[in-house]
Amino acid sequence: MSPREHSAHQKNIIRNYYENLDTIMLQRLQELVTDLYLADSDAKRQRLWLRVEKAMVKLTVPASMAEHILETRSPEVLANNIQDWLKKADGVK
Repeated sequence: MSPREHSAHQKNIIRNYYENLDTIMLQRLQELVTDLYLADSDAKRQRLWLRVEKAMVKLTVPASMAEHILETRSPEVLANNIQDWLKKADGVK
């Protein structure tokens, strides 16, 4: 087997990951909100906000919304948006 070939089991794992990427990113963002509240230094907060930015890109958050969240650097604003995104993902209005 060459390095680029995957077994059927590995292919299923990869497919499931991409099918559930939105859910995974929303969960990651929720964890990052918690980490932002608990961060004890500006350097750590800076690194966490970079991770938030990457997660929002993977989640395909509209650029204007992502810019607003990143400009405010407020965990509360991020948490409120995550709640809205979760409601949309669950089909609740």
